[in-house]
Amino acid sequence: MARPDFKSPHWHHPHEGEHRFPVSLVVILVVILQFLLPTNLSLRHQNWICFLEVALLFSLLVVGQTRISVHHTPSRILSLVLTSVMTLSNTASAILLVRRLIDGGITDANSLLRSGGSIWLTNIIIFSLWYWEFDRGGPGARAEAREEYADFLFPQMSDAEFAHPDWHPKYADYVYVSITNASAFSPTDALPLSRWAKGLMTIQSLTSLVTVGLVVARAVNILH
Repeated sequence: MARPDFKSPHWHHPHEGEHRFPVSLVVILVVILQFLLPTNLSLRHQNWICFLEVALLFSLLVVGQTRISVHHTPSRILSLVLTSVMTLSNTASAILLVRRLIDGGITDANSLLRSGGSIWLTNIIIFSLWYWEFDRGGPGARAEAREEYADFLFPQMSDAEFAHPDWHPKYADYVYVSITNASAFSPTDALPLSRWAKGLMTIQSLTSLVTVGLVVARAVNILH
């Protein structure tokens, strides 16, 4: 079957890329949040996991580009491995939190709210990284305009009148998508188009709903 001709939309163009610095800062924030979690909500070797995350970030800064302007396979692999490690660590903490809430193992409301908020915030950052890493093949591929079709439809992509001619999504845009999805439990301004984007947003919404619901319910019960 013949593939239809692709007519490039106004947003589909190469650009200068984006700096890695903002993403590195949020990764450091995740490492700090995971390191400060109580031991009963962390994996047995959490300190070593945090060390591994820092080592992966340092390797990424050495191997990768300061400005992500082209698709670079080694740095992309390192970035995906780093995000995967952070995801596994935070998922384990979320599971442990739910178990402690169900069996009544947490009796201090302040500690519960701090730990629950930390896991929820980490979850937002991690999903923003996944969105940023996968949308149209990742930041380097987006800078080269490799992919024809978008995975997320931002308002600026719908109408050229809403954006500067050189507009392109940056990491901050994916952070906003992640925050609104975790708070409203549904997409707001940016719509998921591909199946993987819809699947990830569904997982994030359900995880956020369970975490927030159980933490708030348990905290209210303790305070009363």
